[in-house]
Amino acid sequence: MVIQAIFLLDTLDKDINSFAMRVREWYSWHFPELVKIVNDNYLYARVSKMIDDKSKLTEDHIPMLTEVLGDEDKAKEVVEAGKASMGQDLSPLDLINVQTFAQKVMDLADYRKKLYDYLVSKMSDIAPNLAALIGEMVAARLISHAGSLTNLAKCPSSTLQILGAEKALFRALKTRGNTPKYGLIFHSSFIGRASAKNKGRIARYLANKCSIASRIDCFADGATTAFGEKLREQVEERLDFYDKGVAPRKNVDVMKEVIENLQNKDEEGKEASGKKSKKKAKGEEEEEAAVDEEKSEKKKKKEKRKMETEEENEKSEKKKKKSKSAGGDEETEDGGQSKKKSKKKKSKSEE
Repeated sequence: MVIQAIFLLDTLDKDINSFAMRVREWYSWHFPELVKIVNDNYLYARVSKMIDDKSKLTEDHIPMLTEVLGDEDKAKEVVEAGKASMGQDLSPLDLINVQTFAQKVMDLADYRKKLYDYLVSKMSDIAPNLAALIGEMVAARLISHAGSLTNLAKCPSSTLQILGAEKALFRALKTRGNTPKYGLIFHSSFIGRASAKNKGRIARYLANKCSIASRIDCFADGATTAFGEKLREQVEERLDFYDKGVAPRKNVDVMKEVIENLQNKDEEGKEASGKKSKKKAKGEEEEEAAVDEEKSEKKKKKEKRKMETEEENEKSEKKKKKSKSAGGDEETEDGGQSKKKSKKKKSKSEE
């Protein structure tokens, strides 16, 4: 995906440049003074789409032009140039075609920005150390020229140094001239900052660091930019050594420092994860205890309710038994009194 993205970026750059030049030539028939005021291709396309017809330019357009150009003086200059322009008038159909073509150029430029952001994010996943060392664009060009990250990691630093300058190399071998000192690495900022006599030295040193970074990215288990940042610091120190004579650090010491820092971070992460797991375990235990307490309370409440209902049932049964016993005693008393009355009646009748 990185190889396809970098190829597409290159083609988009060429197409946007050619299309923007076509917009400039086309709209210059109508407003030739705008080319000297606005130099950027993307801004020129936006301004030409906004202005449309130069005869309609007024001071009311100044705020909109300042938003696009970012400079109020330039916006006023555009309005003044539109009033005194020497360009010819275009028909409405021609202006519509110019506007649509300018909009296409703007869309391509926006898509190019999105594609660049995608490439940066992809490089941070695939080769973070190489991208941190020489930048995402140069790293992607190296990977695409080598074919893959593994092929780049297999290349020695001498091959990586002249990667992209094969024609010049074979020409020098045929003519027995001087071989090239750098290829695609030349696009990095380090070689441009070095003096003329030190460009070959810094290119060789940078190629060495790029081969180390590519091998780390290819064969390391975890993705990190720590090695790439330290390698970049080493290249900076080498530049200072060539310019000021300050002795740089050794590579062994720098790599040991990086490994120790990574180990410390891993230990801190493990401790933090252990603390989090302990906190989670404590929280789970507390939750379980709270749940158990709730269950025990519910059981106690149920038992109390059962006891209360049983007591109420016993009381009601006792009341019923008492009422029954009281009714039987009254009946026996009534029966005894009726017997006594019957006996008295019999005795009276006999007399």
